[in-house]
Amino acid sequence: MAKSLLTTSLSARTKLLQTGVSLYNTSHGFHEEEVKKILEQFPGGSVDLQKNQNGIGILTLNNPNKMNAFSGVMMLQLLERVIELENWTEGKGLIVRGAKNTFCSGSDLNAVKALSTSENGVALSMFMQNTLTRFMRLPLISVALVQGWAMGGGAEFTTACDFRLMTMESVIRFVHKEMGIVPSWGGASRLVEIIGSRQALKVLSGTLKLDSKKALNMGFVDEVLQSSDEAKALEEAQEWLEQFVSGPPEVIRGLKKSVCSGRELYLEEALQNERDVLGTLWGGPANLEAIAKRGKHTK
Repeated sequence: MAKSLLTTSLSARTKLLQTGVSLYNTSHGFHEEEVKKILEQFPGGSVDLQKNQNGIGILTLNNPNKMNAFSGVMMLQLLERVIELENWTEGKGLIVRGAKNTFCSGSDLNAVKALSTSENGVALSMFMQNTLTRFMRLPLISVALVQGWAMGGGAEFTTACDFRLMTMESVIRFVHKEMGIVPSWGGASRLVEIIGSRQALKVLSGTLKLDSKKALNMGFVDEVLQSSDEAKALEEAQEWLEQFVSGPPEVIRGLKKSVCSGRELYLEEALQNERDVLGTLWGGPANLEAIAKRGKHTK
């Protein structure tokens, strides 16, 4: 019986990693269409996606008049962009950035004030956790390019990316305690995974201002860029990401899927997932071409 229950549990976890599957649904009391209708009432800004031929996409949070804070419409657009990226089979990498040298200041306070009941807060939390979890599981290698401020929900968004880059003058700050709440978009759980529970508790309970040096030293960011100019920093970020996404899309995407399963599944299921991904690549064009080249090199 115990084995049967374990198998069922593992199977359910594996299904969650499938493209387009969300954490919450009606069985959890989450009604997505109702939440969407509420979010539509708060316009402003946009979430823009540029898909380049080199397989690297650029996702831009564009609401500069409010430090790129998420309006309700932007939350809806983020989900739309994630769905678009789930279907971008040529994609290998993604850079997330904010317009006008600022990453993101979290949620638009107009929406926050209007959605002040506990029920609304939990519904919004489930919506954004759904979206950012799907984002995190994209078969693309993602990097947050932090320029200026990343605060609150903006700081949480950076934790959903595989890597984080900062310009020298930028700051990341989880300000939730000062707002009388805790992170609600999954940021606390992901932060623990990135820097460990002790460091995460310090960052959250101390509402620490993580400048580029401090964030680099604690292992939260991967590199500090040389330029603070908006265009040059983006070029640097693209060059940095290219070292990890060079190669056939199917191989890069397979690697990301394997890492996701290793992070989120029990060992038995992760191994099976790795085996299944290998089955899609072994004997494929990229594999055969690499073998042929290696053969020439050894002659």
